[in-house]
Amino acid sequence: MSAELNEKLGSTTVLWNLGDLYSSPQDPAIKDDIAFCEEEAALLKESFAGKLDTLTPDQLARLVRRFERIESFVGRVATYAFLNFTTQIKNQEAGAFLQEVRETSSRIARETVFFDLEWSKMDEKIADPLLDAAETSHYRHYLQNIRRYASHMLSHAEETLLIETAPVGRSSWTNLFEKVLGHLQFGAAKRTEEEVLSDLYCRDREVRRKAADELTEGLQSQLHILTHIFNTLLADKMISDRLRSYPSWINSMNLANELDDATVEVLIEAATSRYDLVRRYYTVKKQLLGLDELKDYDRYAPLPHLPSATIGWDECKEMVINGFRNFSPKMAEIASFFFDRRWIHAPVLDGKRGGAFAHPCVPEVHPYVMVNFTGNIRDVSTVAHELGHGVHQYLAAKQGYFNSSTPLVLAETASVFAELLIFHDQLALLTDAGERRAFTCQKLESIFATVFRQVSMNRFENLMHNARREKGELSDSKLSELWLITQQEMFGDSVTLTDNYGIWWSYIPHFLHSPGYVYSYAFGELLVLALYNLYQTEGEKFIPKYLHLLSQGGNLSPYELLQPFGVDLNDRNFWQGGLTIIDQMLQSIE
Repeated sequence: MSAELNEKLGSTTVLWNLGDLYSSPQDPAIKDDIAFCEEEAALLKESFAGKLDTLTPDQLARLVRRFERIESFVGRVATYAFLNFTTQIKNQEAGAFLQEVRETSSRIARETVFFDLEWSKMDEKIADPLLDAAETSHYRHYLQNIRRYASHMLSHAEETLLIETAPVGRSSWTNLFEKVLGHLQFGAAKRTEEEVLSDLYCRDREVRRKAADELTEGLQSQLHILTHIFNTLLADKMISDRLRSYPSWINSMNLANELDDATVEVLIEAATSRYDLVRRYYTVKKQLLGLDELKDYDRYAPLPHLPSATIGWDECKEMVINGFRNFSPKMAEIASFFFDRRWIHAPVLDGKRGGAFAHPCVPEVHPYVMVNFTGNIRDVSTVAHELGHGVHQYLAAKQGYFNSSTPLVLAETASVFAELLIFHDQLALLTDAGERRAFTCQKLESIFATVFRQVSMNRFENLMHNARREKGELSDSKLSELWLITQQEMFGDSVTLTDNYGIWWSYIPHFLHSPGYVYSYAFGELLVLALYNLYQTEGEKFIPKYLHLLSQGGNLSPYELLQPFGVDLNDRNFWQGGLTIIDQMLQSIE
């Protein structure tokens, strides 16, 4: 069935070329690169361990450059192994190769951990002059960030042990999660997860109901395994947070995002205070659909008049590139590289991971994008979203491996902004009032999914992590109870949550791969609404400032990077400004 769909959409041959990394898992260059990293890591440990406080600024800068080269080579091999596995999860050789690379990466990291430990705990009287020197200026933010973790670092022996056991820790369990879902076949037709989820957007209510039943039935068949994976990783984080003295389950993510806990609390409080927007919208949607009761499987039902034509891959490409070009020819040029140079993987395939992502790879190569393209209008937004990430990663690459990685909260900014550009371009082409209303509704649903749904999932994570720490291992029924509590708080009585919906927490990978990550989507969406409003006010003057923001990568904190836009992330009114824009869009529908 997937093959027929791909053929119809013209996406069958839209496969990424991983040859830009390595030709195959057997490529001799992989062994050469790993050998270099192992030898260089051992040499640096032998030469510099216990001696960092004796280095001059120039010596420190050269040492960091050598570490950066090691990390970049390891990152290149790890990226190849991950991407190679992602599209063939059922392939045991691909899985074994990924695990081998993870174990190798751990072995190399064991040799270099001394640097973070010594540097983070170095006396300020020695460290500050090194940080202030011109020779280390390129790495100043990177080095400052390491020192922020000083109170959370363990002894050398403990850190080495944790690195040694990491390959059979979280990454191994998330790998199992991907394999379980990758092997699942849903319904009598034995469809993939992506195909079933796509049916939730069908006009036919019976098709949606059946898709919900099939998804639930498939998840239920593996719920004992999925529940065990969740509990294991909840406990893993509990133990890690305790050992590293993090005061709460979310604190480590906030630190990684370079945000104060107070900033995140203001964001969450602002979003939950406007759950009324969700309830108002779905009350309107129920009326527009002519239903007496809106059930969870009706949430994504297309409204009357919504353009429903199937969109081929070439048409999608044209829509996205033109949308980017209308904003910035530079953005369009970079985005076109992904299409023209085979940096993107689009078809729906058996054994391919669900969802979509953009991977920055390493600065010396280029990012890669993966989507599961099914030809609906929603997928156009997904492609724009991931290419927004891709453009961001491409522009930031010039900062180098250590400085190009952007905190998650700003990483979502470029992707959400790209979506908004495409939405406004598409809306401008519609002249029929009914079509415009339906299309605006679809955008509102996308915004709700990015802001309110992600915040409600953050609230689920909050209950889940705290319950695991206070009450021990959680049953699948307890996890479902917590899931329904946080979902019902958002929907109120506007949506009826069925028994099926109770276990839909079990297929969401973010909870496992990156605990606490999901609020970054809400952060990015509300920030983008404010930035887009600024763009409409400033016009052409805004564009170079925006592209400069993307090109800075992660060489400054989010607070510093957003200063040119006059953004105060701790101001509740700033977040309410974005929510007010959503309210205005909703009022136009009401």
